[in-house]
Amino acid sequence: MVSRVRVWLNRTYAENVFFMDQLRSNPQRRAVEIHATHGDPDSPVLAAADTAAMEPDGLSPAAYVEYALDQCARHSVDVFVPVLHQPAIVAHRADFAAVGTALLAPSVEAVAVFHDKATAYQAVQAVGVPVPPWWRVRTPEELVAAVESLEADGHRACFKPAAGAGGVGFRVLTRTPFSMMHLNGFPSPYVPLDLVVEAMRQADEPVDWLVMPRLEEPEVSVDCLTGPDGRVRMAVGRTKNGRRRGFTLHPSWIEPARLIAEAFGLHYLTNIQFRMFGDEPVLMDVNTRPAGGLHQLAQCGVNAPWAAVQLALGEETGELVPPALAPDYTVVAGPRPVRPVSLPQQRTDALAPAPALTPTLPAVPAPAAEVTAAPVTAPASAGASAGATSAAIAPA
Repeated sequence: MVSRVRVWLNRTYAENVFFMDQLRSNPQRRAVEIHATHGDPDSPVLAAADTAAMEPDGLSPAAYVEYALDQCARHSVDVFVPVLHQPAIVAHRADFAAVGTALLAPSVEAVAVFHDKATAYQAVQAVGVPVPPWWRVRTPEELVAAVESLEADGHRACFKPAAGAGGVGFRVLTRTPFSMMHLNGFPSPYVPLDLVVEAMRQADEPVDWLVMPRLEEPEVSVDCLTGPDGRVRMAVGRTKNGRRRGFTLHPSWIEPARLIAEAFGLHYLTNIQFRMFGDEPVLMDVNTRPAGGLHQLAQCGVNAPWAAVQLALGEETGELVPPALAPDYTVVAGPRPVRPVSLPQQRTDALAPAPALTPTLPAVPAPAAEVTAAPVTAPASAGASAGATSAAIAPA
């Protein structure tokens, strides 16, 4: 009898409920139990897990490693997918192996290279992957000089933190004076250069930004699965052009992604993003973790999360090639369950308040009258578990 696999996802993004669905619907029909931890009691990943726990606040990276080792030993974790404090965790891979846990994360050297975007751009450029022109700035004077250089070549300047995930901190610089235009409608990424310069001058410490031209669509996120032997088993691009999403295996995106994954030891699941600079694809970002939209590959008949767990367990998957690329689509929000509310003032009915979260919780569905819904933006996954509500997919 094949034993069940115990997987832990630490503090992560809501879309990973679909990651969990795909683990449970694996083609080998292997039993999978999922442990999840988070700092937000209303995270849908806690409701989707088999067991769940609230993470302690304020831990240093070193203290978090000790907490993580205890979680792995306490819950007999076979595979740990770390997002929070990934750099500190991968530096202790041997300690996790000693308690029987494999880390589904790249090498410590790869995480260090791609934690800092300036270091990453220098490294990938050295192996022949094109990158956009960029400047690292820490002072107002450096910012203005970088913007003027870009504008002289006809580009619009933008900036983002040198270290960070997703689009957090991304802004597009404009010379337009601040006016009601900036206050009408929804918040915009456009910020006047003079206000940014003034904010930098009043800041208590220097910023650490990368300034570069605003890159054009399409944006292509290549999801890679690479074994611990350094060989890529899967590389599939997810395209984004406005609301329209699709898939690609075109070499202009896939080959540079494979080169990066193999050259830098980006083991297991990583996501490598490109955009257009003129008529050339250039690297935008490298994420040393599974992408939030990874589950969308299920539309092409690929279960990447389960294949990654197999590799982490030492099982060979062979090449993962989509049997066909799915048609273009768009994404809309859909409901997912959360745990029963723990604050009485949130309730509007006469039901008794739900108990507060305990340190470790079984993830059983709450009664219908006690369930609220948290929207997540994602398409329906081919591996979505029965009974879970999935987001709809419509043609763009």
